[in-house]
Amino acid sequence: MIRNYIKIAWRNLLKSKGYATINIIGLAIGMAAVLLIGIWIQNQSQFDNFYSNKDNLYRLWNKYDEEGEINLINITSGPASSTLKAEYPEVEHAARVYWSTDRLLSFDDKKIKSKGNEVDPSFIEMFDFKLLKGERNQVLSDPKNIILTERLSKKIFGDADPLNKTITLDNKEPYQVSGVIADLPSNTDFDFTYLIPLTQGDQYSPNWSTITFMTYIQLKDGTDVDAFNKKLINIIAKKTNNDQKGSLYLYPLSKMHLYSKFEQGVPVGGKITQVKLVAGLGFLILVIACINFINLSTARSQKRAKEVAVRKVVGAQRSSLIIQFLTESVLLSCIAGILAIGITSLALPLFNKVLDKPLVFSMTDPIIWASLLGFILFTGILAGLYPAFVLSAFKPIKSLKVFGKSKRFALNFREVLVVFQFGIALILIIATLIVNKQIEYAGKRDVGYSPSQLIEIPMEGDMTKNYEVIKSELINKDIAQAVTRTGWSITRNASNSSGNFSWEGSTPEQGKKIVFNIGKAESDFVKTLGLKLIEGRDIDFERLASDSMSVLVNEAAIKEMKLKNPIGSILKWGSNTFTIIGVINDYISGSPYSPVTPLLIHPAKEWMLNMVVRTPASVPIEQSLKQMEQVLKKFNPAYPFEYKFVDQQFVAKFKEQQQTAQLALIFSALAIFISCLGLFGLVSYIAELRTKEIGIRKVLGASVTGITALLSRDFVKLVLIAILIASPIAWWTMNKWLQDFSYRIEIQWWIFALAGIAALTVAIITVSTQAIRAANTNPVKTLRDE
Repeated sequence: MIRNYIKIAWRNLLKSKGYATINIIGLAIGMAAVLLIGIWIQNQSQFDNFYSNKDNLYRLWNKYDEEGEINLINITSGPASSTLKAEYPEVEHAARVYWSTDRLLSFDDKKIKSKGNEVDPSFIEMFDFKLLKGERNQVLSDPKNIILTERLSKKIFGDADPLNKTITLDNKEPYQVSGVIADLPSNTDFDFTYLIPLTQGDQYSPNWSTITFMTYIQLKDGTDVDAFNKKLINIIAKKTNNDQKGSLYLYPLSKMHLYSKFEQGVPVGGKITQVKLVAGLGFLILVIACINFINLSTARSQKRAKEVAVRKVVGAQRSSLIIQFLTESVLLSCIAGILAIGITSLALPLFNKVLDKPLVFSMTDPIIWASLLGFILFTGILAGLYPAFVLSAFKPIKSLKVFGKSKRFALNFREVLVVFQFGIALILIIATLIVNKQIEYAGKRDVGYSPSQLIEIPMEGDMTKNYEVIKSELINKDIAQAVTRTGWSITRNASNSSGNFSWEGSTPEQGKKIVFNIGKAESDFVKTLGLKLIEGRDIDFERLASDSMSVLVNEAAIKEMKLKNPIGSILKWGSNTFTIIGVINDYISGSPYSPVTPLLIHPAKEWMLNMVVRTPASVPIEQSLKQMEQVLKKFNPAYPFEYKFVDQQFVAKFKEQQQTAQLALIFSALAIFISCLGLFGLVSYIAELRTKEIGIRKVLGASVTGITALLSRDFVKLVLIAILIASPIAWWTMNKWLQDFSYRIEIQWWIFALAGIAALTVAIITVSTQAIRAANTNPVKTLRDE
């Protein structure tokens, strides 16, 4: 019986090649979009969710409750890890991780800069990354052990066995290779290429008031994490005799990637928002493709009606007819599925480029095949369910009569589906335009300094001791206009500090409430960045020793401190007393979508992260870089010359929004294409049904323009209705999306007008193409059977 259903289904598809082709192409594109999105969602949902003990792994946070406002910080103090391990029996393992840093690894004549972490030895026990060489319980047992990833091992040692070979870090410290782990998968937030033991933890963060480490906790099986978190309430206050407030809080590592946004100490979203958005877009594309199938199937009902009637007259049951039509749908879906797999394989590199992810479509995994089969069957049934029930419901007596005008309810349903298709496409077009406008708006925002010609060079090796000489030579040889040093990257916010400030006229509440971004900088900070001095002067640490206890603040800080005469004002920060020597303009260091926050810059010469160089605009940047490299090689010969352009780092801040914009553009284009494909097929079929009517109209004197307008009018109406319905939905959706940005555009009416005109134009071109073709048909050919 099934074989017979398949034979008949195959014959029907061959009989209606045009109809089948349109449906197959539409379904294949929709299915390919869903497959690509499914691969990405699978990758996102498994972020740090693949460890054997994943259910017991947690990230440790600092939790503060200040005047009813709960804040979480995912960095902790040094003693937190050892305290939990020693005092709480529920804790199986605890490990601190110090920040990923680029360091120089040397072996013989090879020198490679690579990013790694200092970790507690228990880290490798907690996170079971695949160990290719070495013993898991021994690889970090010695303070001078180092673990390499497979890729880094090959870069340094080639195919030779790296175990027990000695690598020198930063031209100072020898480390012995004790293990090799597989390269980190794409679905982890860890980004190291080597690991070394954390041996100076107390130096980095010696007390509870200094937060420095990422800390991970593994609880024992069966531990209730909510009950455990209650034990950690006010633990910091207890350990510091109420000198510091705060609690510790465990949050599942498996949720960190998708649910990292908190409000009042409660997770409210994060990356999951983008995942849901992309998943929704993919599903809508598939629905649009299924609508094509439904529309074309119900439109062909007149041709299938007599077939249904004859089958019923000879005894066919409705259930067998439903199975027959569903078989046709599933067969068509299978063909489309095969085509979709090919499209997915070809489109995956482009998709990876948009998302900047090395995703892989593995055809050897049986789970993938099972999922594909289920997906193809689901799509086939979803697309064919309604047509199967509609076609199988025809009455033999009515079906065998000559058809007049089709039933109004069927036409109404098709109209609704066409409106729905174009409504989705319009929402996606509007979303694309608004996202791009928001990115453009933030990109044109005045950053407050001149990022062009500005270069950041990491302070490493002998650069610290030779800094003054390097700076002097760069300026004297006209390689640089100005040079300074900073303790942070100027395109990022400096570290936050709050609750321990006071100044003239401040209240204790103000001192606790204000939150400063605090950074360290050298002389010529304002000059190098090209900032504007509102009052006072720049840091002059080289010539004025008193500047060691001076600070620069920005306009946002003065506004919040409510200082009328800031220059010379005393600012106390804990036990330190500083004098404000300058007020700089508000410049963007964090998110370009957020307001500028209070900033405090204090002079320092230690623990500096970058040397910042402004090159002359009159000299080609390639020439400046070449000369700069020669100077740095002279005074820091052991390290390769590395640099970053500040303007490029600023542009990188728009990456996530640009990905969203590109995805919206791709999906809106697909939505329009698939909708127009369905519209093309629908117009073609209706023109075929009205062939003789068109012929008679032409004989009676109707023009091509008139006939084209006759065939196009109804479809143009549907697109106009879609515009009216989709516009308020798009406005509400995108207005809600924009609420996440403090610095945002106002949605303007012309965006909706432009999207509507674009959709209407494409629809008119699609409909008119077929309408003109039908109108130009020779009436002699269409009427000769009469």
